[in-house]
Amino acid sequence: MAEARDFERLRDWVGRSESREDVISAVPAAGLAATLDHDAAPMAGDELPPLGHWLYFLSPARQSEIGTDGHPKRGGFLPPVALPRRMLASSRIEFHRPLRIGASVRRDSTILDVQHEKGSSGDIVFVVVRHEIHDAAGCAVAEEQHILYRGAAHTPAAEVPGPGRPAAWRRTVHPDPVLLFRYSALTFNSHRIHYDRPYAMETDGYPGLVLHIPLMATLLVDALRASRPGARVTQFGFRALRPLFDGTPFTIAGQPSDSAKHWSVWAADVRGNIAMEADGMLAP
Repeated sequence: MAEARDFERLRDWVGRSESREDVISAVPAAGLAATLDHDAAPMAGDELPPLGHWLYFLSPARQSEIGTDGHPKRGGFLPPVALPRRMLASSRIEFHRPLRIGASVRRDSTILDVQHEKGSSGDIVFVVVRHEIHDAAGCAVAEEQHILYRGAAHTPAAEVPGPGRPAAWRRTVHPDPVLLFRYSALTFNSHRIHYDRPYAMETDGYPGLVLHIPLMATLLVDALRASRPGARVTQFGFRALRPLFDGTPFTIAGQPSDSAKHWSVWAADVRGNIAMEADGMLAP
């Protein structure tokens, strides 16, 4: 059990920053297009789709630096939180303009806050990070992520099917191990809960392989774009509420507000429990 003073030391990371450079190359974008079952892949000069920036600025840790869960060992830019489990709990992204295939880019990252709380299952730590991605014209994408660290294995909330929401469109997704593997490969994510079934079930207590939270968000924004061809996503935010697993279909759906510029989108499991809720702003 980590001591209270250990959590207090994590506050020293607030204000820390780093910068990384990359090129929005075509190969990762083509891999994402194939994974999403698109007819065509982006080419040089084309726009990178929203949330495609997650395929870049990766941290390929050496094999000797990987922990037992498949994650890189703690430390570096993010604070060395001793709690063993980590997840992206929520994020809000502003797309000032699209990134384009072939562009040279820089990501400036800053730790805005580190908070320790006592949850129902023990200690939890929230780390808030802001990323700004710049191309030659300035800041194109700004994102604020809330990363959750916890100790105990995840125990989902009791299943309470909610009433059916009205929706302008719905899609059914059938996640399988291949989909999860391909997204893990695209993002160089070696967390074992996404591909190692015995580990996911026996060590973390899940009923199957766990769908990546960024993949869930990507499926939502991709469906939103498909519902409004030609519209541009200017803002997108999401909050993860419960996990989804391979082998069990789930639903993604969306409903516009009165203005038709603001959309509520969500993912729900087969019982109607909301796994992720999100909202997006569209511009013509």
